[in-house]
Formats: sequence, C-alpha cells, structure tokens
Amino acid sequence: MNEETLQAVKANPKFQELVRKRSSLSWLLSAVMLVAYYGFIMVLAFNPEFFRTHITEYTTIGFPIGIAIILLAFVLTGIYVRRSNREFDRLTEEIRKEVE
Repeated sequence: MNEETLQAVKANPKFQELVRKRSSLSWLLSAVMLVAYYGFIMVLAFNPEFFRTHITEYTTIGFPIGIAIILLAFVLTGIYVRRSNREFDRLTEEIRKEVE
C-alpha cells in the first residue's frame, strides 16, 4: 500500500467511524472482563470464606463462579466476533471500494 492510498484511507470518514466503534467496543468488553476477573480475585483475597460456602454437599460456590468467569470470556469474544462480522467487515469493505 502506497502512502497516497494510506492517507486516503485515514482521511475517509468511514475509517474513522470504524476505528471509533471498534475501539469503544474493545474497551467496553475489556472492562467487563477485567471487572469480573479482578472482582473474583479481590473477593478471594479479602473474603475467602465466601468461596467456601457449600451449594451442594460436594460443591462450593467458588466453582460455579469460576466457571462463569471462563464462560464470560467466551461470550464476550462471541459478541466481538459477531459485531465484527456484521458491522466492521461491512465498513472495511466499503472503505476498500471507495479507496480503489
């Protein structure tokens, strides 16, 4: 890609929209994951008795919460991929057509 094409892409309002939307979604999803993960760690550090609470005879509450955090990571990744496939790829293709 030559410098002229690069400048045309950067100046395109759709490219700026793409960068803005993608960045805001990335920051939002990252914040959700960080709050969930560090919240888990902080509860574990300052109130470990909470995770010792039995929900069945053999299972404590910490196990399903830990599994939920792992599943949350998959769900957030799925949200990003779905939005990327629907919106970001469309914008990228529109930018590519306009610049060519």
